[in-house]
Amino acid sequence: MGVRKDLKRAKRHTDLARRTRVEIVRDEHGVVREARAAALAPRPATGSTADIPFTNAAEAPDAVVLRRERQDGWQPVTAAAFAREVTAVAKGLIAAGLAPGERVAVMSRTRYEWTVLDFAIWSAGGQSVPVYATSSADQVEWIVRDSGARYVVTETPDNTATVTTATAAHPAPPRVWELDAGALADLTALGRDVPDEEVTRRRGALTPDTTATLCYTSGTTGRPKGCVLTHANLHAEAANTVELLHPVFKEVTGQAAATLLFLPLAHILGRTLQISCLMARIEIGHCPSIKPDELRPALKSFRPTFLVGVPYLFEKIHDTGRATAERIGRGSSFERAHRIAVRFGEAHLNRFLGRGKGPGPGLYAAWALYDLLVYRRVRKELGGRLRYAISGGSPLERDLNLFFYAAGIMVYEGYGLTETSAAATIVPPLGPRPGTVGLPVPGTAVRIAADGEVRIKGGIVFGSYWNNPAATDEVLSDGWFSTGDLGSLDQDGYLTITGRKKDILVTTGGKNVSPAVLEDRLRSRPPIGQCLVVGDNRPFVAALITLDPEAVAHWLSVRRMPADTPMSDVVRDPRMRADVQRAVDYANQAVSRAESIRAFTLVEGEFTEDNGLLTPSLKVKRQAAQEAYAKEIEALYS
Repeated sequence: MGVRKDLKRAKRHTDLARRTRVEIVRDEHGVVREARAAALAPRPATGSTADIPFTNAAEAPDAVVLRRERQDGWQPVTAAAFAREVTAVAKGLIAAGLAPGERVAVMSRTRYEWTVLDFAIWSAGGQSVPVYATSSADQVEWIVRDSGARYVVTETPDNTATVTTATAAHPAPPRVWELDAGALADLTALGRDVPDEEVTRRRGALTPDTTATLCYTSGTTGRPKGCVLTHANLHAEAANTVELLHPVFKEVTGQAAATLLFLPLAHILGRTLQISCLMARIEIGHCPSIKPDELRPALKSFRPTFLVGVPYLFEKIHDTGRATAERIGRGSSFERAHRIAVRFGEAHLNRFLGRGKGPGPGLYAAWALYDLLVYRRVRKELGGRLRYAISGGSPLERDLNLFFYAAGIMVYEGYGLTETSAAATIVPPLGPRPGTVGLPVPGTAVRIAADGEVRIKGGIVFGSYWNNPAATDEVLSDGWFSTGDLGSLDQDGYLTITGRKKDILVTTGGKNVSPAVLEDRLRSRPPIGQCLVVGDNRPFVAALITLDPEAVAHWLSVRRMPADTPMSDVVRDPRMRADVQRAVDYANQAVSRAESIRAFTLVEGEFTEDNGLLTPSLKVKRQAAQEAYAKEIEALYS
């Protein structure tokens, strides 16, 4: 497939390979403790992220930088047109009274208008404060009050009602515009008499050290904290990742890069992806949902060449393939296709990396058969042109990564946090290593502390938490950010994340267990929805498991059971428990017996944002889930 030919051709481009040189620091025992990568993009001395649309308009006014979905398809937006729209909205914000350095909150799903607003706020001299569209009134109240945002742009009437309710008691409630009610048109009309020169003046006053955004953490524990990110932080992330990754497209694939952005723009990964693409003039389209049934049509119509997503997306695509095969009586064929893909991907990558001979004739023949039967269908689901993807947010199960590789799609993993402006590490284009989250992003250093905690230093690291010096002092020391994650560096400097420091379980037998390894593998297997591994101060490890609604519907259909079968009957059905046990057995393969899941319980509900058990970035709020299901957890040990 194309991605394997790309890698073969890319290996001849020695200049690309040199981009990923990493300096390794070992301790006295030869253990790698630090990996450092030199920057590929220098820190700017002047200017800001706000300049990107105007630089594009000056250098390539007719270049298509975005596409807007309309009833008649994806309509192109040129660099010149985008800069004009940004200017018009910036003038409206200035006319509304936005002063340099003031903040504007944006509460919306991912859509074209969000992109316009982000650059318009900066161009007017302001700072953006993203708010998840699913945020509760309490969360909105806190973020607006803590950030001091005097202006809010919402997406829907429901969002507007949430903001109005949340801020009703504020001494000066913010001024609100609503996208669905024509916010951008209203702002454009409002700013008609403001001269363009005022936007140019305000934009010119910004520097790399000016605060660009207060990006609030998703709040898995306690209140969200506002990370103060500067224009230099955003530039360090965007410019270095572009210089690392884009040459693969430009010099190797021959494709014009294009991506469909569906990650929430309230999440730092979505924001920096957007900035990176505009900086490199990579075409962007927007989709407001990550739900597979809503995302698939957009993928098929937009036909991206690369994607940035979270493991959930790749898990659901794989599960859909399995469910489709089972529905037509070919479930065992899909399972064989999966096993062949893993073997083929492993062997092919080993040859590319100089560690083996590669697939033999028999394995090649099996791969070719299942490429016709299965893998090409996977590519079609993703639009037919996709060759690369980046996965972040949590670890992608290794076998799943190899499956997609065999299907012609290279999934590069990355790792980062809001505090690191998104990716701090990423698997380099010419060094795939499934199971790791890659090497430091150029300009970044990664260190493993004595207790195994991952620490990060570089231009991407934030400067402080807004209005919270105590929290800042807890995680920042001499420029090093303590992530709270546990990990290790291999001999080449590739990072592997093993769990969260605060999540480590210690059984009464004294065994330290990282639940993340088990949870990630569990979620990769149907019919699992979400899960919570428990066992702290308990005699053994157990799991609380929810079922994925789509997987349950498919499970009932295959067994010719009524679609409205009560969930209480489903979770007690011995056949369902046997299927879940197989997923548990698979998860247990990754750990020792002392760390393995000995018991589990199926619960009827789901972990969702609405019930407060999931963050908007789909992470389980562990403490909240343990409190909500305290009786079920206790019953596991009774």
